[in-house]
Amino acid sequence: MNSRSGGWWVAGAAAVVVAVLASIVLVYDVGDRKPADRGGFRAGSADLGDPYVPGSGNGGYDVAHYRLGVRYDPADDQLTGRAEITATATHGLSRFNLDLSGLTVSSVTVNGAPAEHRREDSELVVTPSRGIDSGSRFMVEVAYGGVPQPDADGVLGSGGFQHTDDGAIALGQPHSAATWFPVNDHPSDKATYDLEVTVPDGLAALSNGVPGERTSADGWTTWRWTERSPMASYLTTLVIGDYRVETGEHAGKPMVTAVPDGLPASGPAAASLARTGEIADFLTSQFGPYPFESYGGVVVSDSRIGYALETQSRPVYGPGFFRSGEPNYHVVAHELAHQWFGNSVALARWSDMWLNEGFASYAEWLWEEHDGGRSVQRNFEIQYASTNWSRRTLDPGPDQLFSSAVYKRGALTVHALRRTVGDDTFFEILRAWTSERRDGTATTADFVALAERTSGRELGSFFDTWLSGTTAPGLP
Repeated sequence: MNSRSGGWWVAGAAAVVVAVLASIVLVYDVGDRKPADRGGFRAGSADLGDPYVPGSGNGGYDVAHYRLGVRYDPADDQLTGRAEITATATHGLSRFNLDLSGLTVSSVTVNGAPAEHRREDSELVVTPSRGIDSGSRFMVEVAYGGVPQPDADGVLGSGGFQHTDDGAIALGQPHSAATWFPVNDHPSDKATYDLEVTVPDGLAALSNGVPGERTSADGWTTWRWTERSPMASYLTTLVIGDYRVETGEHAGKPMVTAVPDGLPASGPAAASLARTGEIADFLTSQFGPYPFESYGGVVVSDSRIGYALETQSRPVYGPGFFRSGEPNYHVVAHELAHQWFGNSVALARWSDMWLNEGFASYAEWLWEEHDGGRSVQRNFEIQYASTNWSRRTLDPGPDQLFSSAVYKRGALTVHALRRTVGDDTFFEILRAWTSERRDGTATTADFVALAERTSGRELGSFFDTWLSGTTAPGLP
């Protein structure tokens, strides 16, 4: 067991740290409508009210920072964790909830004082010893542990914390974070992170952001990561196992990529990741400055991961994208585009998913044309001809969150906007969006308003037709 003097771990627990600065106002807070129940204080809501993810997120506070410490032993699948969460109360709080699935909580303190806590399914209900004033900053510390379990949602595919043959993988969308740490699990409450992960010597422990000092003691190695830009909770990741990790620099920022030890160094997965910097630079020329302090990507070999995910600053790619034996630059372009569209500018609600996937799918067309393949216009024509226009792009319904209507019809909408307003205005809109909304959250209405302001045109009917109409729109 690894421990360090002068650290924040209690004796006998492995070091794991997470530090973060950001405070984003929650879009939903059902708790604000509750009557006062204790000296003018009231309970924060146990659900942010997003119908696409019932039960996810909590009201009454905004998280600024997660400082996480976890120790994981693949031999017995045991995780031990300590989370320090810095938040601000959005109204007087008598109690509040955190999302946490499966794991056992041993203690909770609020501002250093022991707090009552109980579990209600996947909710951790915390009652501090005294009410928390509206607008005040407070610190919650949670000690927890157990055998983490996968997320049962299954909309995108197998997600949450998953034990693998050589370690573990934690990722998923629309949620996964609550399977391995206590969290306000909704993208409308972004926060920054510091993370320390302690694993047996010889294993890698990869996560988001800038890599820190790596230390070893008593057969355990601690890997440190810091994400200083606000991050939605579903964009956190943890990949533990036998990986070949490459650490370098690109454009003055750390570049960390990793592929499983069993994959060849010159194979399609490694070759695809090798162009991460080049692809990011091209997207920068289209969308504006790269929004984060590090670059990278991780390829996993577990076949349960049948998708790629834009985990912030370091996307994770499932093995299926490289089975053809050829590099797959389209998927790299897609996940890197999300660093602007979906990560830096995050969703305020899941019904606006096209703001993530439509632009990332369009980035694939931009990259293909830039790399000598089909033109954007030709991809638009092919997709237009094959689209089922009866399926909505905006607010498609929870079971259609990852449908082609969101991805491909979303990309059609993006190019139709370009055809409507012209190239110069179109790219001005994209750069204004990624600049003005950087590190925040947004809705479709926000994007429409910005596009109208930038173009000087009324575009409401255009977006209604391309995003929600049930017949093929006329070509612009």
